[in-house]
Amino acid sequence: MNRLTEQPQVIVAGHVCVDIIPSFGEAVVPLESLLRPGHLTIVGQAVVSNGGAVSNTGLALHRLGIPVRLMGKIGQDLFGEAILSVFRSHSPALAEGMLVSPGEDSSYTLVINPPGVDRIFIHCPGANDTFGAADIPLDEVRQARIFHFGYPSLMRRMHIDDGVELSQLMANVKAAGVVTSLDMSLPDPSSTAGRTDWVAALARTLPYVDIYAPNLEETLFMIDRPRYDALAAGALGAPNGELLHMLSGRLLAMGAAIVGLKLGDRGLYLRTTDSPGRLAALAGLLPADLTGWVGRELYTPCFRVKVAGTTGAGDCAYAGLLAGLLYGQSIEAVLLSAAATGACGVERADATSGVPHWDEVQSRLRAGWARHPQSLELRGWQSNADATIWYGPSDHSHATELSV
Repeated sequence: MNRLTEQPQVIVAGHVCVDIIPSFGEAVVPLESLLRPGHLTIVGQAVVSNGGAVSNTGLALHRLGIPVRLMGKIGQDLFGEAILSVFRSHSPALAEGMLVSPGEDSSYTLVINPPGVDRIFIHCPGANDTFGAADIPLDEVRQARIFHFGYPSLMRRMHIDDGVELSQLMANVKAAGVVTSLDMSLPDPSSTAGRTDWVAALARTLPYVDIYAPNLEETLFMIDRPRYDALAAGALGAPNGELLHMLSGRLLAMGAAIVGLKLGDRGLYLRTTDSPGRLAALAGLLPADLTGWVGRELYTPCFRVKVAGTTGAGDCAYAGLLAGLLYGQSIEAVLLSAAATGACGVERADATSGVPHWDEVQSRLRAGWARHPQSLELRGWQSNADATIWYGPSDHSHATELSV
């Protein structure tokens, strides 16, 4: 496999914070006892690490061996120094792109992540709220192949006015000739992000976004609130192929070229536009012959691992997706690499230390890594011979040879 140059291949910008993650051991802790008023819950040693998309996706890419530059905004305070220290511990160069803003507070998140319970976040946004398009140096961005921006839903300036600043940022980067990528985080319904018109925000932003891969819950919240409310009430049931096709179709129609939907422990879904002209915006990442990429619709179940914590799993999967594109993999191999990197990430309690080098991820895939059975209702879909990849009814061609 070809090695990548030391020149930064990916700029990862956006939300950054300190994550404080208490250890709960392996015992399942009922949520009602964990957060009962007046009750003391004994926990183990806390893992203190950087969090947010800049850290999670950025460090996952770095651990995979992808040259990366990080761009986030922090305060001149203890938490800010902690963020820089963690980045420097991986590589001194990782801290060089960070913007230190005196007089502002650095962001932090308390992550409640016991076994058997989905994550709970207690979050202070800090300097993330003032991050704007002008904070991104376009001369540096032009040196990279991909610009990835994460969690604008946790950055006030990016989502107020229905995403005008976010749209401007992505338009600036796209005009600089760089492939663009965007990820989300679930907004608090009572916050300004929760009151943002995300349909309008995405409609004005996605024409400048080449790759968009949020998770299912975030997508429902932003573009299909009735189904999100049903999901939150436990009334939606498992996602099915028709729902995934409908949601991805809306996002592609808004302008994205490649749409992913992260499905947690149910796997990963990927769909591409029918327009060769739109995919041409990813020139340099995709092959000149776009036959294997136009009008594709694929799904893969999760790999079997011992889960230590799910913090950052989606960010790690996104890192695997971007790495697969950088290495020129087929769409099938990109899908598997993304799911595999996410699976590696959950083998540790923190967000990224479970991610190994790219070569090890590929080695585990070649060794026949066991996976969970397909558990979605996929009416009209077909699988490959070993049921590792499923192809949707609208998939234009699933004859592409898998090359991991």
